[in-house]
Amino acid sequence: MADLFYLYDESEDTKTRFVSFTAEATRFDLAITTTDRFYGKKLVINIQNGRSAIIGKDDLEEEGYLEFAFNLNEQEAEELKMFLETVI
Repeated sequence: MADLFYLYDESEDTKTRFVSFTAEATRFDLAITTTDRFYGKKLVINIQNGRSAIIGKDDLEEEGYLEFAFNLNEQEAEELKMFLETVI
């Protein structure tokens, strides 16, 4: 086996919020992690499908970002955006 070249290997205390809610289009089960690692952005994980994204306020305004990151249709993404605007 080849030697591994670590780019970094660090530990950090984080805060994770687990939230589940339903909207008109779908149900969301999320883990939202706050860390110092991502310059004030949060790590958002969709527990249902394992997809994740690092999200800040600027990302919420980027057209198509949530659709791509979480494999959502336009309505689902808008509902997720409405929630994330309250926590990001």
